[in-house]
Amino acid sequence: MISDSVILTPCLAARESLPGNIKLYLKAENFQQTGSFKIRGALSKLKRLPKDLELITASSGNHGIACSHAAQTTKHNLTVVLPENVSKSKLSKITSYGTKIILHPGDSGMAEQHARSLAESGDFEYISPYNDDFVMAGQGTIGLELLEQLPRIDNVFISMGGGGLVAGIGSVIKTFSPTTKIIGASAKNSGALAASISVGHVIETEHLDTLADGCAGGVDLDSVTLPIACEVIDKVIECTEEDIAKALKKLAWTENLVVEGAAALAYAAFLSKKSFYEEMINVILLCGGNFDNSVISPIISKENS
Repeated sequence: MISDSVILTPCLAARESLPGNIKLYLKAENFQQTGSFKIRGALSKLKRLPKDLELITASSGNHGIACSHAAQTTKHNLTVVLPENVSKSKLSKITSYGTKIILHPGDSGMAEQHARSLAESGDFEYISPYNDDFVMAGQGTIGLELLEQLPRIDNVFISMGGGGLVAGIGSVIKTFSPTTKIIGASAKNSGALAASISVGHVIETEHLDTLADGCAGGVDLDSVTLPIACEVIDKVIECTEEDIAKALKKLAWTENLVVEGAAALAYAAFLSKKSFYEEMINVILLCGGNFDNSVISPIISKENS
């Protein structure tokens, strides 16, 4: 349903020569439409909705951009609620698609609450960034591509936010290649899904600033992703901000790829346990390439390498 509207992204062999006959590939969703995997889930959801349905969501990041692009493609009317302090660049990007904007006082969490309240009034259909079966199925198409691109995969490293990406890909991979291990990468500064997996139900955790800001935030109490994530994820690796920064640098200077922090998180998980994956075929999912220059440039500069 979405194959005609998304890019079949490359699965690149890593440039670095690794010890122990480690094979490493990079699934480059940073080259996807809108710069991240999010367009897959957005299109999967919107293409199933009536055209006369008014849609609403809340995101100044990849989900908001993806939904705006998808709505332009499907001819839906979309409203995105944004915090009043949203950056001009993000605001400009979203409005460029013709999306209606509501600027709401407070932070992104309050913007999301306002969007949900408007949907609950019956005037809109809320589009969740992860807590939706069709969104999750759209992200799962990455798994189908991987299985066609590589004859064998031993491990797939996937960054974890709300769980739509890891649950979607994991469901597909485990169905068709049950011996493949799904390894979730969690930012130590904002790891609600990892904490929830450890206890088997949604719990709230402290959220600190993280370079992997695309993965930051909590998990809905009724999230459809948690039980699936618990089933398909074989291992979770927590990464510090230093780990993520090192991965960003290495991707830039070794692989010639500048990505967002959420993408580097998956690579950081691999690097932290690299010796464990000798004689194996490993895939790092680079989930996006939409980054803030002022944040990423100092990290990957030669002076800091």
